[in-house]
Amino acid sequence: MTTANSELRGESLHRSKAPAVGARGFIVAIGGDGKAAPKAAILRRFAELCGGSRAHIAIISAGSDDEDLGAGYERAFRDFGVNRVSTSNFENRADCETARDDSLGGVDGVFLIGSDPVRLSETLSATPVAQQIGRRNARGMHVAGVSAGAAFLPRQMIAAGKSGTTPRADIVELAPGLCLIDHLVIDQHFRHQDRLGRMLMALTYNPHAVGIGLDPDTAAFIGPDQKLQVVGTGGITVVDTSQLRHSAIHPDRRHAPVSMIGLHLDILVEGNVYDMSAHLASIER
Repeated sequence: MTTANSELRGESLHRSKAPAVGARGFIVAIGGDGKAAPKAAILRRFAELCGGSRAHIAIISAGSDDEDLGAGYERAFRDFGVNRVSTSNFENRADCETARDDSLGGVDGVFLIGSDPVRLSETLSATPVAQQIGRRNARGMHVAGVSAGAAFLPRQMIAAGKSGTTPRADIVELAPGLCLIDHLVIDQHFRHQDRLGRMLMALTYNPHAVGIGLDPDTAAFIGPDQKLQVVGTGGITVVDTSQLRHSAIHPDRRHAPVSMIGLHLDILVEGNVYDMSAHLASIER
């Protein structure tokens, strides 16, 4: 895979318009802990994308023990001028099964929070609420997830794992995600907690996927054109397996290192763009 310097450009989020009728909404994966305070630039950008003062943003908390988490994000969005912000806390799967079919009607953006990706999966996956989010996102509603909520956005998510740079067969556990996007694996606290090995192992199980590892206070804004733009103060590690020539897991050596030949890795910061369809990174001008 090669890296372009200037030709490839995503649509600027500063001047982004509402998606065309029938276009999928943005999918936004935000790294860091669950707190709102460090993420002002990212939250402001999401609010603008949803329509600014005219937007209706629904904050959804699922399986979280922190009751104040949603209130913090609600205050932040109101500070950015969003007049309509609603918060729903789904404590268990039964809450999601009995939700109204039109509970997200008129919502411009969903902001998903949670403290544990496993609890998010157990609470939300394949429920009527998850199906509503998927249908509305396919029609143009934007969806963001922070921390565990970011990992939960794709079809398959990293549920748990161990630290370390080298991939090993027993280093990662996978679980069903929200199914908003295929061929993508997302991990958070990536470089700080040394999670490259578990990302690589997840990609051996999903050989056509792209992996993105998020630093704190850093977000990937993925548009309907499959172009990923970086917003925030940290970096995003992109691991591309499209040219992978070899990987092998020995069934009798679960703790042994796994070889992977033909990987491509990019480190992106704000102002960089990654085209997930073309497998090309660029510097946006």
